[in-house]
Amino acid sequence: MSRPGGADGPGGTDRPNVLFIIADQLRADHLGFGGDRHVSTPHLDALAARGRVFDEAHVTSPTCMPNRASLLTGRWPSAHGTRCNGIPLDPDASTVVRQLARDGYGTAAVGKLHHQNMGWEFEPDQLEQIRATSPLLADAAAPDAVVRERQPGWDLQEDRARHDAAPLPLPADYYGYQDVDLVVGHGDAPGGHWRHWARERGVDPGHGGPGASSRVSSAWEQVYTSAIPASEHPTAYVGERAEARIRAAAEQEDPFFLFVSFPDPHHPFAPPAEYAQRHRPEDVPLPESFHQDHARSPEHVRLMAERRGTPDPDPTMSFAADEAQYRQAMAAQYGQIEFVDDQVGRVLAALEETGQAENTVVVFTADHGDVFGDHGLMLKHFVHYRAVTRVPLVIAGPGVAAGRRGELVSTADLAPTLLEITGAQPFRGIQGRSLVPLLADDGAAAGAEADASAAWRRELLIEEEQPFTPEGLPAPITIRTVLTPRGRMTRYFGSAEVEVYDHLTDPQEMHNLAEDPAAAELRCELQVALLEAMASVADTGVAPTSSA
Repeated sequence: MSRPGGADGPGGTDRPNVLFIIADQLRADHLGFGGDRHVSTPHLDALAARGRVFDEAHVTSPTCMPNRASLLTGRWPSAHGTRCNGIPLDPDASTVVRQLARDGYGTAAVGKLHHQNMGWEFEPDQLEQIRATSPLLADAAAPDAVVRERQPGWDLQEDRARHDAAPLPLPADYYGYQDVDLVVGHGDAPGGHWRHWARERGVDPGHGGPGASSRVSSAWEQVYTSAIPASEHPTAYVGERAEARIRAAAEQEDPFFLFVSFPDPHHPFAPPAEYAQRHRPEDVPLPESFHQDHARSPEHVRLMAERRGTPDPDPTMSFAADEAQYRQAMAAQYGQIEFVDDQVGRVLAALEETGQAENTVVVFTADHGDVFGDHGLMLKHFVHYRAVTRVPLVIAGPGVAAGRRGELVSTADLAPTLLEITGAQPFRGIQGRSLVPLLADDGAAAGAEADASAAWRRELLIEEEQPFTPEGLPAPITIRTVLTPRGRMTRYFGSAEVEVYDHLTDPQEMHNLAEDPAAAELRCELQVALLEAMASVADTGVAPTSSA
């Protein structure tokens, strides 16, 4: 692979198609090719078998909006500005999609985007925290640091209430997308274009949600069987619309970029009946770390563990699950994952049947993971365990060698990778690294020695910021994590909490060594790596126009 995007690059053409498939809140190891022996994902497993699997792919932030913005821009949240949910991506931002559209690609998206707010309100306790600790954040009259003139409503393109009222199209250049079939939210009753599609097919979208279900878990209401039939479920909508766009693209001369985004398997864990009973909770094994002793864990994690079995009133917040909650959720999520896999198979089949597979690069990943029982916890916020930050990543297609790699790679690497593969013009400020050098068949494999991984990237930064926080951490919270081939350090700034793990001896992150004198050298090594990583994402997106 001498020049991706060139005559002897992927597909032997200047401009290969790109099919980008993403799932929401999916761990890397909850797939067959990720090592899970209970779930059945034949279509994704087949894609992985013919493509490059990155076993150490991690997010820039384990939160939807910040990491999805990093995917588009190739930049970390502290640079692109969407540092937490609730901050829309700058509509003027340069994105990989926008660059491809300018280079003649037909660009479209199907499913959940979450580049702007979906219309969710802060919980009362969250608002109280924000007002108490960051009064300027809560003051609607206070201006932002930079004030830009925008047309009213510019940031309401994904607002659920607007789409519930009428099937509204998105702007013709929505962060580079020329056309969008939108899903707003998660579960079996989201908003967006899906609702109107469901009505056209004779299904009342109001029949979704736990209130309409005849099977709701008594342990946790986030687990239930959807009353929406599989054929009209949002997951099927994403598959159907993506298939239709693949078939339509075969009639067009221009190459395409298609972003296919499944809202599942994000909670609520609500598969339709056809998938809900595939796995029995009693057959789901507990993770080895489920009953971990959290004596050395940060205070907020210890407090969660003390309240095991009591979900937070805010359904997005992490909590410590009991065995029934975990097993029921896992059995339901297996059904969701298998439903997504079936729809991925449908889309990939359309690619083959239309003769476009040989000239299409396919990417599969997730926007973040979920602790999902590891360490006895569920969901994602305020913890950076590997289950949360590590995501599946497969790149397959012409010129891409099959096999696995063990280098530390990031969501931010995908934008420069796709720009190089397609030959599109890059833009200033990209902080990720193109993965093209890792796509060729050079005999390397995952599980390589630490020094081989360090030759690619010595440290990888993960950021998280939230205006609110759980008990045990001061608000607003700023979390920074560094990963190296050796281990992980997480700093909770504004508190004394530190986590240090040696991945060579403790890959499951069960023993926090931050206060262990025997691990002082490792802590120092990771502290230096964290400083290096934080310095590496200083923004270079604006070029100087003069020396003074």
